[in-house]
Amino acid sequence: MQFFVDTANLDHIREAAELGILDGVTTNPSLMAKEGISGEKNIMKHYRTICEIVGKDKDVSAEVISTDFKGMVAEGKKLAEIHENIVVKVPMIREGIKAISHFTEIGIRTNCTLIFSAGQAILAAKAGATYLSPFIGRIDDTNWDGMALIKEIFKIYTTQGYETAILAASIRSPLHIVQAAKAGADVVTCPLSAILGLFNHPLTDIGLEKFLADYKKANG
Repeated sequence: MQFFVDTANLDHIREAAELGILDGVTTNPSLMAKEGISGEKNIMKHYRTICEIVGKDKDVSAEVISTDFKGMVAEGKKLAEIHENIVVKVPMIREGIKAISHFTEIGIRTNCTLIFSAGQAILAAKAGATYLSPFIGRIDDTNWDGMALIKEIFKIYTTQGYETAILAASIRSPLHIVQAAKAGADVVTCPLSAILGLFNHPLTDIGLEKFLADYKKANG
């Protein structure tokens, strides 16, 4: 399973890259705004910087703002021109599916976002989306089981032979990451803090402390 960080924070992206576990990045205008990035020129420049940090063959999802077909196609083409790593993120709406189908025909890779049902996942796969982004945490917020959706999509995609990768989004915790891996997600995208949380276990801390104490005792 691949690890993407969901951020526009360059320090977080660099830290994940330095760990050697970074496979890609997802970001959007809201995350850009949190980092004080505004204006089309600055946003485009920031996307390019992110692509340069993650390195070759590691995907960076960049989201369109338009909700009409022509607008999404125009924006998507402009985003795809920034860097070869760019994957155009498109919302799960009628015009979005039309745009994804068009992008598939002309060789632009896509990430169909805001997925909350298996039916939506089928439409995205039929349109040729490269990635599919079910929002696990937001489903959990409605008192439904987000991971059950990942399992359902995985079963459908496996049965039907769809090639769209399942990108579990709205990941809130290290436990979510483990559950997504068990459920069949191809990718998880989450804040760096959730990934770093996978390091933590009290027995690791105790074991390391004992090892160092024994070493000090044996070596004076």
